[in-house]
Amino acid sequence: MARFEQLARRAALFCGVCAAALAEQITYHLEPVKPLSRFTSDQRVLLMKLNRADNAHLARLGHIIVPDRWERDELVYSPMPQSVPQLSDESKAIVVDLTAQVFGAYESGNLVRWGPVSSGRRHHETPPGTYHLNWRARLHVSTEDPTWIMPWYFNFASDRGLGLHQYSLPGRPASHGCVRMLAVDAKWVFSWGEGWTVAEAGGEVVELGTLVLVVGEYNHRAPQPWLEPGWWAQGASLSLPETAAAE
Repeated sequence: MARFEQLARRAALFCGVCAAALAEQITYHLEPVKPLSRFTSDQRVLLMKLNRADNAHLARLGHIIVPDRWERDELVYSPMPQSVPQLSDESKAIVVDLTAQVFGAYESGNLVRWGPVSSGRRHHETPPGTYHLNWRARLHVSTEDPTWIMPWYFNFASDRGLGLHQYSLPGRPASHGCVRMLAVDAKWVFSWGEGWTVAEAGGEVVELGTLVLVVGEYNHRAPQPWLEPGWWAQGASLSLPETAAAE
């Protein structure tokens, strides 16, 4: 674990300097959400990412952040860094930034996908730290509450019952500790990520799954930072907590 903790700290320092280098080329402004019909279907998909809300909740917001120009590649709008050289030795890695409520998926240090998340709400916050993808389930029913049905579930902390999965995104942290994603992103991670390898005899973990770094801290008392147009010039400013999660 020491190597991964050191790797995560170096990556966090780098990301704090270079986050959203490409996104600086695009400016943003606030608009009333209604009527959403003025946007195309592709534009609404991007607006869900930018505003951290799924389609149902996007329509309920009073104002939304809107880019001043529309590009074909969604990676252009990512508040996460396009490249993290410190992750170049990792074939695959996921960084979840709690402050910005966003994730970035990397292959050899290069961003290949990003999207919004909804992490733990106040008093149920998602703990920052170093994790790995473990086991997955197409449809997972919570052992805490059977009414919590989570599609495209990929566990990253089996001892705490934390996972990446599809669930509602209301535009703010709202989960009981898991990291919620849009359906399209959760399904993608479900197929793209690599789980652990467990020995048939004894159940010992013989190979760790995809690296997952959960960083930052969400300020529940402050307005959502991504709804401030000027925030996008800097984007996500990643930092790693002093202690990383134990396996």
